[in-house]
Formats: sequence, C-alpha cells, structure tokens
Amino acid sequence: MYAKLKVTKVLMLGLLAFLCFAGLASMINRTWMAEFDSRIIVSIQSLESPGLTDVMKFFTFIGSTQIVTVISICCFFLLYYFLHHRIELIFFLIIIAGTGALNLMLKLIFQRERPSLHRLIEATGFSFPSGHSMEAFSLYASIAFLLWRHLATRPRRTAVILICIGMILMIGISRIYLGVHYPSDVIGAYFASGFWFALFVWLYQWYMEYRYNKQMRKAT
Repeated sequence: MYAKLKVTKVLMLGLLAFLCFAGLASMINRTWMAEFDSRIIVSIQSLESPGLTDVMKFFTFIGSTQIVTVISICCFFLLYYFLHHRIELIFFLIIIAGTGALNLMLKLIFQRERPSLHRLIEATGFSFPSGHSMEAFSLYASIAFLLWRHLATRPRRTAVILICIGMILMIGISRIYLGVHYPSDVIGAYFASGFWFALFVWLYQWYMEYRYNKQMRKAT
C-alpha cells in the first residue's frame, strides 16, 4: 500500500508539472510576462562582473549538449558495466534522449525568439523552453534518483541532492545572466522536464513493483 501511495504521488507531481508548463506556455506572449522577464533579467545582469561572467560561462558549458552527452556516456558505463543495472540504464537513456527530442518539439511549436537586451554570448535557435535547463534538470534529477537508491547514509543522500539541485539552478541562471534566455524559458524548461522525469519515474516504480509482486507470486 505504501509503495502504491508513493507511485501515485509521483504521478500527481508529474501532472502538476504538466499543468504548470501548459499555464506558463499560454502566457509567454502576455505583456505582464514580458515585464516579469525584463525585471528578472535586469536584476540578474546588474550583478555582472568579469569573474561572475566566467563562472556563468562555465556553468553554461557544463550544461551544453556535448558535456551532457559525455556525462551520460559515463553514467551508461557505470550502470551497464560496473553495476549491471539494465532496467535503470533503460530508464536513464529514455529520460535523457527523450528530453532532447521533447525540447526540440516544443521549440518548434512555440518558436519564441531569444531576448536581445544584453547578450554576453551568442546562441542560435528558438528560446522557449531552454534546452540547457531541460537537459540539466533531466540529467541531474536522474542521477540523484538513481544514486539515492544506492546510498546508505542520509548525509550522502543529502549531499547528492544538494549538488544536483545546485547544478540545475546554476545552469538555468547562467542562461539568463548571459542574455540568451528569458526567465520564463528556464522556468518552463523545469516544468517540462519535471513532467517528463516524473512520468518515467512513475513508470519505473510501477514496473519494479509489478516485477516484485510477480516474483512473490511465483515463490508462493
């Protein structure tokens, strides 16, 4: 019963993320949303300094497709060759590959132009939702979820969660600071990836419970 309750909660969180994304997406062309984005961009970029710019460029680099691919390959080898967790590997691959496809589809649907207030780097393509932010959320949320299940102590689990949250937030903020995304692009990306991640966590937990119950029936 407790396991079923946890699975249900995950599904509800996924649906909530979907509704939040849909609500935000429906308002990205509103005047008040433009004002909100501009205020946040000005507030964040008012902190500009050479040192902070280097830090933000570093986090944007860490969130790039190339680096996400390298980290994903490392996780692939860890799960497949060292831990022999085939089901977790499939879960991880679907999350990461699906996030890229979902982001591309959403960009083509909304076709929002990037901000032009004050760019510190150049970027191409549409703006909503942020690809860096979606990939960061899916990657580090998946890493936290998989590691959580194999770490025995609370301090280690807490450290992993905090590091992953920090990476997700810093990569998103770096995109706003560098002037290549609106805040609503980043927030929308978190909601979109949150839905995608929760959906497959729900499917993963449902399958694991189904397989466990099937094994118990065979044992009896």
